[in-house]
Amino acid sequence: MKNQGFLGLLTAAICAVLMVPSACLAQSKGTTVEEIIARVNNDIITLSEYQKEMGQLPDEVQQKCQNCSQDQIQAQVKDGQKNLLRDMIDQQLLIDRAKDMDINVETDLVKRLDEIRKQNNLATMEDFQKALEAQGGNWEDYKTEIRNGLLQQEVIRREVGEQMDIGSDEVKKYYDAHKQEFVRPEEVDLAQIFLSTDGKSPEEMAAIHTRAEDLHNRVEKGEDFAALAKRYSEGPTAQNGGDLGDYERGQLAGPIEDEVFKLDKGQITDVIQTKSGFNIFKVEDHFQAGLQPLDKVSPEITNRLYQQKMEPALRAYLAQLREESYVQVKPGYTDTAAVPGATVIQEVPPTPDTPEKKKDKKKVPLPKVNG
Repeated sequence: MKNQGFLGLLTAAICAVLMVPSACLAQSKGTTVEEIIARVNNDIITLSEYQKEMGQLPDEVQQKCQNCSQDQIQAQVKDGQKNLLRDMIDQQLLIDRAKDMDINVETDLVKRLDEIRKQNNLATMEDFQKALEAQGGNWEDYKTEIRNGLLQQEVIRREVGEQMDIGSDEVKKYYDAHKQEFVRPEEVDLAQIFLSTDGKSPEEMAAIHTRAEDLHNRVEKGEDFAALAKRYSEGPTAQNGGDLGDYERGQLAGPIEDEVFKLDKGQITDVIQTKSGFNIFKVEDHFQAGLQPLDKVSPEITNRLYQQKMEPALRAYLAQLREESYVQVKPGYTDTAAVPGATVIQEVPPTPDTPEKKKDKKKVPLPKVNG
């Protein structure tokens, strides 16, 4: 998620809620009405949920495709509208499958929430919850949405991703056929150990500089750079061993660029002081301009091939889940991935509340179905 400020982050997160657990009840002249437009096993999709998702589509497309033309955005919105109910059914099918597989993502949920907390510079999870609720969000709904997303990802990883085999021969074949795509400028692949000096006194900065020099000497003597970065670095990439990724000339600050581009693979810079702290950079790899070697672009090619194969494989898997599940759709709404012979929800006129019904507002009348 790109840095868009705490308000923007939370707004996007709140708007990402795809399935509100409790159905919305519309009151009109003493009548409780809940329009159910689809049912997936024991769960329902309501008109209010569907309308909410429909209203959020333009913003979601805009965020995902920031460099797209207006025509491209409109085309993606139109496609999203056509497949919206399909996608909502897909999500519920995957969540149900995760339950069947006894998948537990609570540890990943805690990690993800903590990552978001850190991204927004909040001291505690309690502060995070208060900030979310101050923006109108519901903490439990927010956690449920993240949990559901993690469940879906894990099912796809296990049931679809692990079944796809992309061999070295296939990668080499793609590389040979698309070499022009891998002619690139000079690049360095960097890792970093960073010690912050924000708000520090001159005496404290001197002590931090001493710590940085000590870490530099430990790397020079053979200690693992990534391990030291994980333990001591105060930068956002510490958990990844300080990995910063690839940079071309012109993408780094002048003093840093001058140092790293003169180094070879495996070498480290001296301690470099910047406005925010002291840095040690390691050149994980240094690629000269021109056609990049296969070993350098192999992970990128593998990812491309994976993405090409994922969509049809996932659609086939979801079609299988539909055949094994109980999916109903109300007339007038379209599941563009419906399997032949799927049942539909029969329209049932709402009935007035009786005194007995009013005692239990949480219950939603089940729809009658054909068959």
